[in-house]
Amino acid sequence: MTPAAQSTTARFIVVLAGIDGAGKTTAAHALGRLLGPSRPTLVLANHSGRRTLAAWLDRSGRTLPACVLDVAESAVRSVNVIANHLRARRFDGVVIMDRHLHCQQALRVARGLGRGRVLSALARMLPADTVVFLDASPEEAHRRITARGTDAESLEHLRAYREGYLALPEFAGFHRVAADAPLLAVLDDIEEVISRGTPSVEDPLIGAHGCTFPAVAGHSGGTATLARVEVDH
Repeated sequence: MTPAAQSTTARFIVVLAGIDGAGKTTAAHALGRLLGPSRPTLVLANHSGRRTLAAWLDRSGRTLPACVLDVAESAVRSVNVIANHLRARRFDGVVIMDRHLHCQQALRVARGLGRGRVLSALARMLPADTVVFLDASPEEAHRRITARGTDAESLEHLRAYREGYLALPEFAGFHRVAADAPLLAVLDDIEEVISRGTPSVEDPLIGAHGCTFPAVAGHSGGTATLARVEVDH
């Protein structure tokens, strides 16, 4: 890390998005641990409660229409996003958000429901400085989900979910990172995205709220020991 980066206190919000099994939560917590010693870093989860709801439905033997599921998930996700943006406003440093409203929009598209007007309006009101799309292949994501054994997703759903992301108009502004790669390589790529938050890597990063943020060189170097972390979707 550069000396300038170590003294930086401007807020910079980074969102990690991607299909289930792309490694969003693992990358968010690992990146937080790597950045933490050099600068203030806050990791926040914008989950929708989908895994908890799916488990409850499975235990009860019930099913719900996709539109009903989406209403519940969208409400939980929106509350979390709003609350976490309020927390971020009181924090000076790097804010890493595990998921955002784009994740719910992509789910809606995958379910044939459209992006949603309320979600779209909230996404415009609560922007991030950078959205990183962890682009895992549906096949690799399915392998990871099966291996962790805490939930289940069909390969067809994961393919539709990825296509849902690609269909979002905002996707053109996302930064794509190959998420099939080893974790340390993914972290280096995310750090590079953060370091070039403006068109020129020599320029300071400029946050959504007008804060300037000096460029940062990747530092994980393939030597860190990182624990895998899983939380609710």
